[in-house]
Amino acid sequence: MRIAIFGGSFDPVHGEHVEYVRAAVKQLGADKIIVVPSRVAPHKKDGASASADDRLAMCKLAFRNIENAEISDYEITRGGTSYTYLTCAHFRKLYPEAELFLLVGADMLENFFSWKNPQSILSDATLAACGRGSAGTEKFHLQFLKIFGKDFLSLGFTGREVSSTEIRVALAFGKECGLDGEVLAYIKSRGLYCYPVIGRALALEKESRREHSYRVARMAVSRARSLGIAEEKALLASALHDCGKNVPLSSELLRGFAFPEGVPAPVPEPVAHQFTGAYLAENLFGIEDEEIVDAIRYHTTGRENMTPLGKLVYLSDLLEEGRQFPGVERLRKLFYEDLDACFAESIAEQTEYLLRRGEVYPLTLRACEWAKRALNDQK
Repeated sequence: MRIAIFGGSFDPVHGEHVEYVRAAVKQLGADKIIVVPSRVAPHKKDGASASADDRLAMCKLAFRNIENAEISDYEITRGGTSYTYLTCAHFRKLYPEAELFLLVGADMLENFFSWKNPQSILSDATLAACGRGSAGTEKFHLQFLKIFGKDFLSLGFTGREVSSTEIRVALAFGKECGLDGEVLAYIKSRGLYCYPVIGRALALEKESRREHSYRVARMAVSRARSLGIAEEKALLASALHDCGKNVPLSSELLRGFAFPEGVPAPVPEPVAHQFTGAYLAENLFGIEDEEIVDAIRYHTTGRENMTPLGKLVYLSDLLEEGRQFPGVERLRKLFYEDLDACFAESIAEQTEYLLRRGEVYPLTLRACEWAKRALNDQK
């Protein structure tokens, strides 16, 4: 009997998950595919966005048309952090005579050596890997044999580069994201991945500005977890960062607004919206997290002693995929390598550009000097 184990957060489960299982059934000749939603994955400190019960229910809907797919609640009911070696040991004990396979993507092969007890996993199961986007599996065979003394199987299937993280952002912005119809209906019925405040904030923006905010949110959220920033904070700060952009100072929505004490006057129009946006976020949309409000308040100029979230939103606003200027690709690459270095370089270049135009604001000058000092201190 051939059994394939497919674990993951499935937050939410999407079409590429289903296609991978179909490929495994066909190419492995698997008699059974066991889909195992995790409780809390060890590499995801903040846990999942949807509850364990909701992710289990979504998996049952997504894989309903694959006859030999079984959805297991083993990791959810076991509790604690989900470790693959424990899951493989569990199913090896349950099916002692079966040939077990563990389904993984090519991106997982690269850091498999860092998993907890990888040798234990390989003693219980054979890895069956598929390509993902431009990432293939071929280059890992020699490395894998050298480290583990055991090879993995390469399935002749390359999935599209689909990210559950990006799907969560798309859902938060009310966008279509190609999910299975029944899964999507379940998500909507349960209000999963939904932030009504984002829709209210976007209603204040022009359509082009809403698309910009979406791109900023995608970029910020894609980097947040690696920086130890909660996904929800990155999402809300980036989604609301421009909510004051199209609201004039004369608007009734800004009744009671005043520029923060100590802010250099006069405040140029391109700068003012960061302050009005922070006011709206706090007073109209009920954002109580000061770190989120602060990130909105200084997303255009930057400031001294900026928080990681503040730098993340500043850079995502500057470097999102719709922006085009000399050197942007280099800075985007640095964004994913070293956020502090990226911030220091980006604000230095922005300051030089604004100085040439005679438009630099004092807050930006101070932020630039602070970023240089902070980077030098790190070195």
